[in-house]
Amino acid sequence: MKKFYLSLLTSALLSIVVLGWLIDAFSQQTHTSQDEFALQSKLLMGFSQQIAAQAVQQRADYTALLAEQFSLGLSYRATQSLALPPSLLEQINAKGGLILEDQQGFYLLYSNDALAPFHLKLRLEKPHEQDQQNDMLLTLLFYAGLCVFMGFIIAPLAKRLGVVNEAAKKFANGDLHARIRVSHFTYIKDVELTFNRMASQIEKLLDENKLMATSLSHDIRTPIACLRFGLDAALDSANEEKLKHYLNRMEADLDQMESMLKSYLAFATLEQKANQLTYSHTESNSYLSTIVQQLEPKLLQQQLDLQVICDNSRIHADLHWLARAITNLLSNACDFAKQKIILTAYSTEQTLIITVEDDGPGIAEKNWHKVFSPFFQEQTHRNRADKSYGLGLAIVAKVVDWHHGEVTVDRSKKLAGACFTLKIHNAQQL
Repeated sequence: MKKFYLSLLTSALLSIVVLGWLIDAFSQQTHTSQDEFALQSKLLMGFSQQIAAQAVQQRADYTALLAEQFSLGLSYRATQSLALPPSLLEQINAKGGLILEDQQGFYLLYSNDALAPFHLKLRLEKPHEQDQQNDMLLTLLFYAGLCVFMGFIIAPLAKRLGVVNEAAKKFANGDLHARIRVSHFTYIKDVELTFNRMASQIEKLLDENKLMATSLSHDIRTPIACLRFGLDAALDSANEEKLKHYLNRMEADLDQMESMLKSYLAFATLEQKANQLTYSHTESNSYLSTIVQQLEPKLLQQQLDLQVICDNSRIHADLHWLARAITNLLSNACDFAKQKIILTAYSTEQTLIITVEDDGPGIAEKNWHKVFSPFFQEQTHRNRADKSYGLGLAIVAKVVDWHHGEVTVDRSKKLAGACFTLKIHNAQQL
């Protein structure tokens, strides 16, 4: 919008200056004093011939007689009494004479060789009605031109606002793919980009909510069915030991349902954390060491070797959520690795790059673009880890998106398993 305000102000000032200059030039060319008083100039030249034919001593009296007979402000005066520069004095002898203006109005001066060193002065009356009409016409032209200039500036804005309005209507009617094709020649580029970001975010949230509802309704059927079966079996059983066994199974099913609901609700409210990030600095070496120490029990239990390769660069990020993302990647690697995991971290100019590799079965290439979707699990990997609902990598993707970065997966060249690469902008590193 700042671009629009500047363009509007510039165009207004420019149009006023240009139109004023054009109208002034037009007025001077089409309404010169010579054109307005051409008749009076011819009349004065005729009088000069009659006065020149008179004797020198009688010219003043004859001039007064003509002025009285024709009711004109005509006088006969000495040229040396005029306080004019030589350039204007020369114009007195030119055809048509010299027209000047004083506080009383316009007057015409004329002389020739026969009248020299005297000249004739004729007081002129300007046609006021014509002047008013001309002034009104010029005023109308000025404002009309100003409106044209303003219309030329505002028309593109109105057009782009119409595009935004149409896109908003489509989006409100359910077309979640409606977007604005941003033009380079627009005053509201920021508004259009903001609308597209808003629409993308809303579409993403709605898709995730639909997916979560579908996944929850699907995944919760199994523990409910088990709970129903256990309840029926407990009601029909007269054996106290079997009854206790069924109750324990029902308690385990309830724990699973509770864990599932907590995971789903936590993911549903995760987007609210995007505006609550707290950025800070730390050394990557000590930061990653702390994360690895938290995973040591799991590494020891599964007898895995974790190798850390780090250049000890500075990290600028929300350290809590970045640690959550790295922990999810490492925990995921622990679930599928056979013997070894490699954690690598290094910086290139303004980007922090973290990779997690394992020697597990890896991820099928056809699923590389799906693994970061919520609730996605490969069929061969389902139920490999307890309480896994396909949300770990989705959380990683969200955290990276909050940091305006990207996360990808491919096959590890060193260990032949999965290789996750996390990149975030580290623009404010010290």
